[in-house]
Amino acid sequence: MPHLTIQVTPNVSIAHEESFLKALNKILWDSGHFGKATDIKARIIRVETFLVGVEDDEQVNGFIYAHLKIMSGRDISIRNQLAEQLVTTIEQTLGAEQSGRASLQVCVEVEEISAVYHKKMLNA
Repeated sequence: MPHLTIQVTPNVSIAHEESFLKALNKILWDSGHFGKATDIKARIIRVETFLVGVEDDEQVNGFIYAHLKIMSGRDISIRNQLAEQLVTTIEQTLGAEQSGRASLQVCVEVEEISAVYHKKMLNA
């Protein structure tokens, strides 16, 4: 734990996806709220079919939605801090890479994971 899922629309440019995820994981690790760096898991999911609003036929709008799931026990100020750090990192990392063709919304949600969560390490 934590799990970070990044959903992006096709009109979002990410030149180096692994570097982008590494920057996000580093922000989470540097926050000091997680026990081991290897506990932080991140992935990017491309959202092929999407609509922002009701009539965006030209897809001039898009989004980057980050969903961070963490174990319970962190108060609202810590969750807000993590969300703000992720928004800032996404903006700084991807802002210059965008074509300007689309207006992009950056959204971050921090959610506590269910109390029923099991993890097991499988060693190769």
